[in-house]
Amino acid sequence: MSKDRFILLKPGEVRPSRVPMPPVFGLKARTEDTEGRLSLLEVTLALDIPRHVHHVADECVYVLDGVLEVEFDDRVEHVAAGGFVLLPHGVPHALRRGSTPPPRVIQISTPGGWECYLEDAAEAGPEATTTDGRFDPKKLSAIAAKHQITYEER
Repeated sequence: MSKDRFILLKPGEVRPSRVPMPPVFGLKARTEDTEGRLSLLEVTLALDIPRHVHHVADECVYVLDGVLEVEFDDRVEHVAAGGFVLLPHGVPHALRRGSTPPPRVIQISTPGGWECYLEDAAEAGPEATTTDGRFDPKKLSAIAAKHQITYEER
């Protein structure tokens, strides 16, 4: 019954995750909470996210604070607090910090599953996802492949 899925989180509260998540990821709605329809996270963009493609999921991003730099296909946009961007599946995009402090956003993935990829990346650890303190596309692709995400290895 749908009413059994009611969730109320107080400020600062997050949903439990399979593994401990870095504090920059606040999981608000898991894929299983929404019967697969979406996942929702509050994210502080601590590191720039290299160009990648979601082959199945659309990504929606609403900027709460700061400026998010969005590279979409062949253009770059700066999205300020209160702005929104829809990143449809199949189109290459990158997300970068356009402000200091870094932007804080609400990120919705539909269908859900984004948090499962993030949990896998957190479980693998920084040595499996970064090189010299930056996300490494080749390393990320190894984890992301089973989630139908491909990073561009430039």
